[in-house]
Amino acid sequence: MQNNLFQQAKDAVTQFTSNLAGGGTNEQDKQAAQNAIQAAMNDATGEEKQQLQQLQQQLEQNKLS
Repeated sequence: MQNNLFQQAKDAVTQFTSNLAGGGTNEQDKQAAQNAIQAAMNDATGEEKQQLQQLQQQLEQNKLS
């Protein structure tokens, strides 16, 4: 069974980074992506946790202007 929270976290980060490139994002969008990552961590497998940590790093590297 696929971890739905994991997929939601991936989607949130993808949406945030896409919107960031287009200039249409804000701190609330970033916080929503971080919240999705944290929620997914609770039920994640070891491999998913590694991927979620990478997503978290990706978020931290993207600065809002």
